[in-house]
Amino acid sequence: MTGVSDLPNLLSAVLILLMSFKYSMSQHEFKKSISNVTDYDFSVMNYLDNSSVDYGEYPELCVKESNRLFRSWFMPTFYSIICFLGLAGNLLVILTFFYFKRLKTMTDVYLLNLSFADLLFAVSLPFWAANSMSEWVLGLVVCKAMHTIYKVSFYSSMFILAFISVERYFVIAKAVSAHRYRSQAVFLSKVSSVAIWVMALIFSIPEMNYSTINNNTCTPYSSTSDMLRVKIQASQIVLAFALPLLVMSICYSSIVQTLCQARGFERNKAIKVILAVVAVFLFCQLPYNLVLILNTVVTAKGGTIDCNYENNLLYATDVTQCIAFLRCCLNPFVYAFIGVKFRHDLLKLLKDLGCMSHAWFIKYTRGRRRSSGATDTETTTTFSP
Repeated sequence: MTGVSDLPNLLSAVLILLMSFKYSMSQHEFKKSISNVTDYDFSVMNYLDNSSVDYGEYPELCVKESNRLFRSWFMPTFYSIICFLGLAGNLLVILTFFYFKRLKTMTDVYLLNLSFADLLFAVSLPFWAANSMSEWVLGLVVCKAMHTIYKVSFYSSMFILAFISVERYFVIAKAVSAHRYRSQAVFLSKVSSVAIWVMALIFSIPEMNYSTINNNTCTPYSSTSDMLRVKIQASQIVLAFALPLLVMSICYSSIVQTLCQARGFERNKAIKVILAVVAVFLFCQLPYNLVLILNTVVTAKGGTIDCNYENNLLYATDVTQCIAFLRCCLNPFVYAFIGVKFRHDLLKLLKDLGCMSHAWFIKYTRGRRRSSGATDTETTTTFSP
């Protein structure tokens, strides 16, 4: 009976012994796995210590904080200056044309349209300044409107400059042929001006469609490596720079050749005006379009991994774009205020508005009264824009 009663105790002892053995085996396996992991970790650390990994194969994040800080003060400063001068200069041109009803020649019609285009762009500059300073909070509609106004005014301005050179070519280099159509000149200039604005609006359709808000910034492109962006920028370079430059170069070179065969005091003055017109155009547009070509090439290649080159390209774009924007405040001085008749009308307008005394008006217009009779002719208006 005693052996039978001790049987449960014996079974319990055996069960405890088996559980202890199983626990011991599991602990041994765990320690072995830990040992293996530790050995692997040490081997990885030794691998890293030997500098066997080349991190140059991995792209680095390009930091553009310095460019953002530069834009935050540079762009608004220049935009404000250009906006003030552009509004003042182009408003004076428009007021002078309407006050004296000067729309008597093709040049007058083109200059008026040029002033409207530049004034339209100057009005949009405060929005450009806001976009460069902080996050865009004016919504998608205003964003699209800002870029559309810019492109419409930009294309129309470039096309009008080209048409002005063509008109002067016919008036000066082809004076006999142009005289036959003198009665229809103003009508033709008005029709061509309407066509210019329509073309400018058509070429601005991509900005209407694709302008968007990306990273809290109003931009005409959704990405930095988009083939659509390449096509838009390439068409802008060809249509709004290369083509007008080609037309102006051909027309003004022919005009200079014609003037060199003429005689008189007005010849040298007219040549200087033409050279000034071409110089201002190249000064404003050439640097920006060269940078735009580089941007287009980089975009076509899918971007660049050189952070320093990318930042320098951004700096160059910002600076040259501000120089290009100067056109809206320089055009009145180059094309309107330099003309003797227009300058006289402007001074008379300022006198009638009470901004200038009669004595000062006589002082500044005395030289014009003493000039030759040819100064008052339409030919001088053509020579001096």
